[in-house]
Amino acid sequence: MSAHFQEPEATKVEHGTNNGLTNGDGNDKFTLGKFCIDEARPIKVIVIGAGYSGTDLHTQFRYLQRVPNMTLTIYEAEQSVGGTWLVNKYPGLKCDIPSHCYQLTFEENPNWSSFYASGPEIRAYLEAVVDKYKLMPYIRTQHRMTKARYSEPDGKWIITIRRPVEPNSNETATQFEEFEDICDVLFTGMGDLSRWNWPEIPGLKEFQGKVIHSARWETGEGGPDAAWEDTVHSWGNKRVGVIGVGSSAIQIVPAIQPKVARVVNYVRGKTWISSIFVQEPLIKLSGRKDAENYDFTEEDKQRFQDPVYYKKFRRELESGLNDAHAATIRGNPLQDIAKAAFKEIMVQRLAKKPWIADHIIPDFGVACRRLTPGPGYLEALCEDNVDFVPSPIKTITPTGIETEDGDHKELDVIVCATGFDTSWRLPFIGRNGTNLSDKFASQPKSYLSIAIDGFPNWFQALGPNSGVGAGSLLLLMERQVDYAVAATLKLQRERLKSIEVKSEAVDDFDEYLMVSNPQTVFGEKCRSWYKAGKEEGRVSALWPGSPLHAAMALKHPRWEDFNYERLDSRIRNRLHWFGDGNTVADKTPGSDKTWYLSDDEIDYPPSKYTGRVIRVVN
Repeated sequence: MSAHFQEPEATKVEHGTNNGLTNGDGNDKFTLGKFCIDEARPIKVIVIGAGYSGTDLHTQFRYLQRVPNMTLTIYEAEQSVGGTWLVNKYPGLKCDIPSHCYQLTFEENPNWSSFYASGPEIRAYLEAVVDKYKLMPYIRTQHRMTKARYSEPDGKWIITIRRPVEPNSNETATQFEEFEDICDVLFTGMGDLSRWNWPEIPGLKEFQGKVIHSARWETGEGGPDAAWEDTVHSWGNKRVGVIGVGSSAIQIVPAIQPKVARVVNYVRGKTWISSIFVQEPLIKLSGRKDAENYDFTEEDKQRFQDPVYYKKFRRELESGLNDAHAATIRGNPLQDIAKAAFKEIMVQRLAKKPWIADHIIPDFGVACRRLTPGPGYLEALCEDNVDFVPSPIKTITPTGIETEDGDHKELDVIVCATGFDTSWRLPFIGRNGTNLSDKFASQPKSYLSIAIDGFPNWFQALGPNSGVGAGSLLLLMERQVDYAVAATLKLQRERLKSIEVKSEAVDDFDEYLMVSNPQTVFGEKCRSWYKAGKEEGRVSALWPGSPLHAAMALKHPRWEDFNYERLDSRIRNRLHWFGDGNTVADKTPGSDKTWYLSDDEIDYPPSKYTGRVIRVVN
């Protein structure tokens, strides 16, 4: 089934003769456009994904808030909103930064239950945001984008969407239908940790027990929406192998250790297990130096109702997170301090099995791999029913896992906490039939992480080099959205067919990355998804600077870094968008013709400037 695009009448007017074009006899005779300068042309925007609102929910809200005369549709592949916090249901799932730092700048939540929120609570927050701003009418769940193709003749994106044939069916359905939708602007917020990978281990498909990926914790027990506790309630006599030592495995192992007969953690690399992020406020709240989390009391939540107190509390937390960026720079004394402190903590926590320290404490810098606090992980490794296996896996047999040292362990369940596909090789076809997968075959390259040459009118959040190694990721995502909305407004306001980043601007950003990254610990030798799972090479996941640096870089778009096409190539005058010399207010009887004096238009100087004497120089 296909949707057929029909050009709006308001746009067709601009394509007629005597509308700022040549007069038809070969002579350039400019005439005014038949529209007001602020008469917004119709524009269609499609958003892919309804995950965290630093990307998608924030995108929807800002587009609806700022872009007039717009049609908006959001396609979400899953059954509901929430993104990674909907899909991930694995044991021990929590955010690894404080709850009050993991929320939108404009939508504060004073009612978080704990200092570090659980996955279900974060998902509930996102759902509350959708409800508050009435976004659900724009969202189409269980609609998965399978392809996006740019149509050069009309400057449109043609999006192929797959959905279940039967209403209310889920992604396990066997029958699907596809249809096409068309838009002027495409915004994607699919995230860099949304496409998970099965490990390439011989024999995985032959294993006769349960095989689960951490990013899809569905065992068939309790249904796809069951809490992880429901899926492991019968595992009391099970032997569970957990492959990996990333942030997911570090949370899963201590969560299931008391609930199963045996846990075998297969670890091929080393990693730093840090102390809790922003520890001082946690110690102050809990009164304990060894606190790993803290449940807010009713008294705490009551204090958070005071806007002044709450804002001070939140800003202190985020300031502490942002301060951590300095420690990611090579040569910074904070690196040596962090190494010594974390090593001491890890050795202490591994006191019952001190030999593990030799296999897990790294030589590389702190934060070369994603830094995870991992409350309880090292302690769990020391329990009697946990085996730590540093020998590489040779093969998976029908009954267990055999490692290269010849050891074979019988298992009932294998959990693959083995990461994600961060290659950004997505099903996009751009100008001249350019396939994004081919373009990114050697390495992903973008402009400021949000635009790609050869792919006009497409903007993204959490594209290549949009992650952060320290600080607030949501700040960066919100600024990416603001940038995309500003570009959409320019496209609409100036009646443009396309806006496309210049290839030389992409190359300049890439050159900056190549010089910047080796100066950080992220460029050191360590296996990390920051480098697409490689030990060495290009850092493709992180912004080349702090989150504050990213926010400033994205605040004022450099429009000179883009190429443009007009809606009609016959238009020669770049100021055709001025229209007929009027605003809508000029031509509307009874309208507000002093709108520039309204409070939301006037930029009032702060009172500290009012007493200053201004000297006029002739």
